[in-house]
Amino acid sequence: MNGRYSVMIVDDSAVVRQNLSTILTKDPNVSEIFTASDPIFALQKMQNYWPDVIVLDIEMPRMDGISFLKKIMAERPTPIVICSSLTMEGAAVTMEAFSSGAVDIISKPKLNVGGFLEESAETFLRIVQAASQSRISKLAIPNNEKPQLSKSHMDHKLSADTTWKLVAIGTSTGGTNALETILTELPPLSPPIAIVQHMPEKFTAQFAKRLNSICQVGVKEAEQGEEIPPGRAVIAPGNRHMTIRMSGARFYVDLKDGPPINRHRPSVDVLFRSVSQQVGKNSMGIIMTGMGDDGARGLLEMKKTGAYTVAQDESSSVVFGMPKEAIELGAAESILPLRRMASEILSKAGHAGSRF
Repeated sequence: MNGRYSVMIVDDSAVVRQNLSTILTKDPNVSEIFTASDPIFALQKMQNYWPDVIVLDIEMPRMDGISFLKKIMAERPTPIVICSSLTMEGAAVTMEAFSSGAVDIISKPKLNVGGFLEESAETFLRIVQAASQSRISKLAIPNNEKPQLSKSHMDHKLSADTTWKLVAIGTSTGGTNALETILTELPPLSPPIAIVQHMPEKFTAQFAKRLNSICQVGVKEAEQGEEIPPGRAVIAPGNRHMTIRMSGARFYVDLKDGPPINRHRPSVDVLFRSVSQQVGKNSMGIIMTGMGDDGARGLLEMKKTGAYTVAQDESSSVVFGMPKEAIELGAAESILPLRRMASEILSKAGHAGSRF
């Protein structure tokens, strides 16, 4: 940890505020914990002391969480973790929160919130710790005014011959905006892409739906057994590991249960290792912003089998954890800023015969 940090919990549920406060006391690096029942009270308290991290509910009286988030990001950008309920409606709003600058999410059910948060204490602490280390100034806030692009290229079968390499991407904290930056820069006919973004169950579908509406490539939540053709990016569903199976020159998705790997399900390591075993030199691996070491060893395995491997550089990473671990292992052949990723994908993964 890079020093001690304070946390503000903004939630209209007294049970949630109490449970989250109790969990945070278990982290010796937490210096102070503030609570507020809605954004108006939070803003009043923040006139005297500004927290290092804000944990924010979305549906609250007087001012909703999204409006509060946008206000904070406009006035004094601060790492914000969304604490939202597991509903599809809530998931859609949460995507707006990510696009407005939230760094991560902890999901909560509408019933038995206390028990759920106690069971998820380790995950919650890990997310808040990552937020405390995040550099919000490095967060690429996408342009929400992008026009809706035609998806006509998804209506017909695209060729998936050996001229295309599979691109495997792994990311965590700060990754939602980083992925949006990359995918919106790719043309309709791009290499097939498989993505693991650490995100709770049900939110990945909404995340994919949002990206699909603003990208020229087709983006969707991965389904068991489906092919990943050129022009398609698939995102591993929350709570399912995703592996890649190669048959002939085509790439297929396999979804698996099983225990978390590196405390995550889906795990980047699981994806990367399957790509190294199934695809080898006809693949490209990219590890991006996020806390921890998930994906570092898998990227090294990809490199050893001849894949081209890339890590996001420190200057453009919101949290330089996962890329740093990969770099220190010698797993990354190249270290690039976020803005170089899309062009690198097109130049390195467009042809199976291209020289790395």
